[in-house]
Amino acid sequence: MRGVEEIPWLYDAVCAVAEWRGLDRWRRWLAGGARGRTLDLGCGTGRSLPLLEGARAVGLDPSLDALRRARRRADGIPLVQARAEALPFRDAAFDTVVSGLVLCSVADPLRALAEVRRVLRPDGTLRALEHVRSTVAWRARLQDAIQPAWTWFAGGCHPNRDTELSVEVSGFAIEAEGRRARASLRRFVARRRSVGRMDA
Repeated sequence: MRGVEEIPWLYDAVCAVAEWRGLDRWRRWLAGGARGRTLDLGCGTGRSLPLLEGARAVGLDPSLDALRRARRRADGIPLVQARAEALPFRDAAFDTVVSGLVLCSVADPLRALAEVRRVLRPDGTLRALEHVRSTVAWRARLQDAIQPAWTWFAGGCHPNRDTELSVEVSGFAIEAEGRRARASLRRFVARRRSVGRMDA
C-alpha cells in the first residue's frame, strides 16, 4: 500500500481541505517572498508553482507521478525528478529555495538541508512552511507515539521532527521577522550563516 503522500490525487484532496482551512494564506506567503532563480524543493503536485510569479522557478520532486500532475498547473516551468538529498544543480545556483511541507518527509533531512545550503547563493534565502515537533510536552509525546503508524500511512511524513533545530544546525539562521507558529505549523525565512558564525 502506498501512503497518502505517494498518491497524487489523494494528496491534492488533503491539501485542498487544509488550504480551505487556512493553509492557503501561508502557502501564498511562502511563494510570495521568492526572488530570482527559485527552487521549489519537493514541489509535489505543483500547488505552489503558479504562485511563484515574480521568480524564475524550477520544481523538483522524486515522484514522477506527482510531477506529471504538477505539469498541468505549471506549464513552462522546468520540472526535475530528483531527491532533496542529491540536488542535481551546481553550487550557488539559486537565490531562493522554498520548502512547503517537505522536510518532514525526506529520508535524511540534514543531508537535504546541506544540499539546500550548497545550492543557495551566499545571500540567498530558504523560505519554509513545515509542520514540526510540538513544544507542548504531552503533544510531543503523542507525536512520538503515533509516528511509526503515521509515517507508514502518510507515505514518509514524520510528525515529530524538530525541523527548526535541523535548519539551524545545518548552517542557517532563522529570522525573527515573518516567523509564525500555529499549533505544530511553522513558517520562517532562514539565511545561510557564514562559516565563522557556524563554528562560533
